[in-house]
Amino acid sequence: MGMTLLTKILAGGLALIAAAPAFGSGRTFTPPEGCTAFLTVQSRGCRVSHHYRCDKDPAGDKWRVDFDQEGIFFSSHIDREAQWVESYEMFPTVRQALDPNPADPASFTELLSGADSYDFGLTRSTGERSRVTGYDRLTGRSFTIDGIVLQETEFEFTETSIGGTVLRQAQGNEYIHPEWRLFFAGPTRWSDGTGGSLPVDGSPVDFVFPGEPGFLATEPIFDCDAILSQAPEDGLIVKVRHDR
Repeated sequence: MGMTLLTKILAGGLALIAAAPAFGSGRTFTPPEGCTAFLTVQSRGCRVSHHYRCDKDPAGDKWRVDFDQEGIFFSSHIDREAQWVESYEMFPTVRQALDPNPADPASFTELLSGADSYDFGLTRSTGERSRVTGYDRLTGRSFTIDGIVLQETEFEFTETSIGGTVLRQAQGNEYIHPEWRLFFAGPTRWSDGTGGSLPVDGSPVDFVFPGEPGFLATEPIFDCDAILSQAPEDGLIVKVRHDR
């Protein structure tokens, strides 16, 4: 699902969360033991993300951890099909995990053929459950960002409570890298289901690889002054990502 919806094997995730207070402005991120980082992405919207793989995970699984100006705020774990396996929101720490036997699993492979729909359930560590439905579709357009060729998608999704109340909706565009099997955020309109909506653009700006300056840096560098000028409630929506 194209998730700037809105963030490890459980032990790895908890280890990262426990270490979170150690990360600060000007510091670097260290993946959990047994894990190797392969990409840092500086994005619009004052976010920097680090992507890594862990030896004990199934082949194709990946992790992402997000930092803003205040530090770590989100971590996510996806599988080879970019299904949302689990995520962690920080402060307070809440884990959200994919329910077994989704009605229509997200499939990156199907998306590469043109389009993919999805329908699956999520359960939070607080006991709350929700249902997510939507689609991703290739637009046929490609963009080169910092020398990396990405394919554009369009998406829509809705997250509802088990009782049917709309919790979150979004529509817009994202980017994918077919070989990396990763989504990256793009221009999106978000709604919390109350009728209003907010435009958000978390598009990637810089891709940083191992050995390059800025790899694993935890300080975001783009649009941070603009984010600080937003109302607090806007900032909360900015942090809800859908690029998995």
